[in-house]
Amino acid sequence: MRDNDEMPGHLARRFQQIAVAVFLAEVGEAGFDLTPVQYAALAAIRTNPGIDQVTLAGLIAYDRTTITGVVDRLVQKGLLVRNPSSRDRRARELQVTELGKRTLRGITPAVEAAQQTMLRGLTAKEGADLTRLLRKAIAAGNELSRAPLRDAELR
Repeated sequence: MRDNDEMPGHLARRFQQIAVAVFLAEVGEAGFDLTPVQYAALAAIRTNPGIDQVTLAGLIAYDRTTITGVVDRLVQKGLLVRNPSSRDRRARELQVTELGKRTLRGITPAVEAAQQTMLRGLTAKEGADLTRLLRKAIAAGNELSRAPLRDAELR
């Protein structure tokens, strides 16, 4: 039996724990109250204004049934609004508010610092290699996920 430290699944879980802790510490120290998933959602909506929640879930590889809670919290914080869709009366289009745009501008340095902290101990080349290898492994296993990553244009 292999040691946990030789199992990619265990290592990925540990790295995720570290990544979340570092993200929360950096953005909290900068005065912001956003989780990594809330940040990813807000940034995806800024890039794709007017998307619906199902599309958002695909863009950030998040479960469709639990994305509602993420959006609810962003709306409660005044960072997003839901508007009736002009294409589907059952759907709501998501838009980043002015406060949301200011938050994204303000939080960016903390998010970038968190990314650097997560890779400390690695050279720049090793960090780039790790990112490249993670992308490759994720692409190969994307369809195995309960929440696969989807492109907006595939909708």
